[in-house]
Amino acid sequence: MKKLTKNEANLILLNIALLVIFNFSDLLAQKESSGFVLPRVKYSGGGDWYNDPSCEVNLLRFIAKNTNIKTNPYYKYVDLSSDDLFNYPMLYLTGHGNVNFSSKEVANLRAYLENGGFLYVDDDYGLEEYIRKEMKKVFPTQDFADLPFSHPLFNAQFPFPNGVPKIHEHDNKPPKSQGLFHQGRLCVLLTLESNPSDGWADPEVHKDSPEKRELALKFGTNIVVWVLSQQNKKIN
Repeated sequence: MKKLTKNEANLILLNIALLVIFNFSDLLAQKESSGFVLPRVKYSGGGDWYNDPSCEVNLLRFIAKNTNIKTNPYYKYVDLSSDDLFNYPMLYLTGHGNVNFSSKEVANLRAYLENGGFLYVDDDYGLEEYIRKEMKKVFPTQDFADLPFSHPLFNAQFPFPNGVPKIHEHDNKPPKSQGLFHQGRLCVLLTLESNPSDGWADPEVHKDSPEKRELALKFGTNIVVWVLSQQNKKIN
């Protein structure tokens, strides 16, 4: 048997690696095309965008169990500078600290939101001042406005007549939901003094009661159901 040269051996290894990468990409594409995925926004600035990775997984499982929406319950993140975000109807952003969007990220996010995309931002305590500043870059002429309890999002699947539920205590203030709009359509939802996404996490993480977790999961379900209903309206 002929002994391979070092270059030949390296070429074989490279081909094997490329085959693995391409096969994995195909599998990932098939996986994401088979159900709703909720990607988390990765951002710079030092804030912990990555905290509680079980949140989205648990919410997606709850949605699949309690609605007719088919989901893919796995953890996925997107970089706003990548065109990958345009593959998803909804993005999720959270954290406790600083957020910083580059000019490329601002342009991408604006294009995403103006073309039917939706961003849910949950203040995990300490995020509010930074996300307000960064979203002002995206929509310079807008400030976040209180979302009225009559908004259909609050009744999309489960009734929330008083708006976003109080899941976690931050500053002993009432929970609040605010929005940014494009051509009258809610395209960014910000929840404050509430932190529903913490209630999506595994029970042992924040030790929320089953009742609080169910409230949080139901509210998250409402967001997704409402977003997808808006997408269906555009298609139809």
